[in-house]
Amino acid sequence: MLQRALVGTLQGVSHGVELAVRGGAAPLVLGLRWRGWKRLVRREGAPAPRRGLALASKVALDEIFYASEVVSATMASLRELRRVARELEEALTLYEARGWLDHPEGFHIAPPPLRDVETETKRSRFGDHAHVRFESGYAPHPGEPGRERWQGYQANRTAHVRLLEHPGPPRPWLVCIPGYRMGQVAVDFMGFRTRWLHRTLGLNVAIPVMPLHGPRRAGRRGGDGWFSGELLDTVHAQAQAIWDLRRLVDWLRHHKHAPNVGAYGVSLGAHTAALLAAHDAELACVIAGIPASDLVRLLRTHVPEVVVRAAERLGHLSLDSAARALRVVSPLAVRPLVPREHRYLYAGVADRLASPEHALDLWRHWEEPRLAWYQGSHISFLWERSVTALLREALVDSGLLARI
Repeated sequence: MLQRALVGTLQGVSHGVELAVRGGAAPLVLGLRWRGWKRLVRREGAPAPRRGLALASKVALDEIFYASEVVSATMASLRELRRVARELEEALTLYEARGWLDHPEGFHIAPPPLRDVETETKRSRFGDHAHVRFESGYAPHPGEPGRERWQGYQANRTAHVRLLEHPGPPRPWLVCIPGYRMGQVAVDFMGFRTRWLHRTLGLNVAIPVMPLHGPRRAGRRGGDGWFSGELLDTVHAQAQAIWDLRRLVDWLRHHKHAPNVGAYGVSLGAHTAALLAAHDAELACVIAGIPASDLVRLLRTHVPEVVVRAAERLGHLSLDSAARALRVVSPLAVRPLVPREHRYLYAGVADRLASPEHALDLWRHWEEPRLAWYQGSHISFLWERSVTALLREALVDSGLLARI
């Protein structure tokens, strides 16, 4: 008993020291990032940021979110980094042997139709809705590194979807794909402005919970594990997201008799929506809002360079290898099947979480479709007028809404 108490005390001290180190580093990291804000320049292909108090206050919201991630981020040991590096090399060997690096679409197997679901009516101040649950059925490929670990995340094996459905004849559905750290009713419903989409515009709305988020979480917070350093978990998470979404969309078409279905994702959800567009040619539209289109670019942007160098030199973990492995779940590596005129993007000129380059890369890969810019940051998309205008335009032009 005394030994257990001593171990617990030491673990607590270790955790406290870790938090103190992170907390002490946060001001320095944020200071360096704020210097970057002062040097904010126009990206080729994007409008120039209009400096001022309004834009600075929006940027501050992004930095507050980033600070919370710095303080709560997990710190991998050298042994863990080397294990991740070995898994990565094993995965690359498998992916290359199967031809998935050259043809990433082959990595994703068509899932079986969704038949058995559990539905429960939920009441919320954000809107009454149906909470649908079903067995995901996803599993990494046999022999794929990290398969057993991924299957061990028990809560993640059940998929969850929140439905806002009008009574009466079938109506079009918009599948709203949440971003990183979303997955709770309040956050998702406010983030997608469901009252406007459902009540004002009259759409049926489906909001799936992404793997490792909300009731599917495997850590302390929703999203823990997606960017924790377990790179193969990131691959499995994106692959499962596409698997679950394909089952959901097929179910909406055949069980709910949806006349048409569109996909709308924000941030990491935009990455997922863009990947879905390469696997479903019948989507009425795909809208990528503030897209995080390149996961390795995210890591290079937000992880201090000294940490990246240490991981590469001491842990033998190469971000170049990570970029190759992540091709199998990258929307930039596959051809979209949704017609160009039904692809839409919006982005902030001062986005500090998914920089404008993410939107520009996806825009170019998508053959330069409609892209709306706004003078704001990642989080400020919630109240930007040009975002509302772009959404209305996309929903009308794709046929999800009658012309207004």
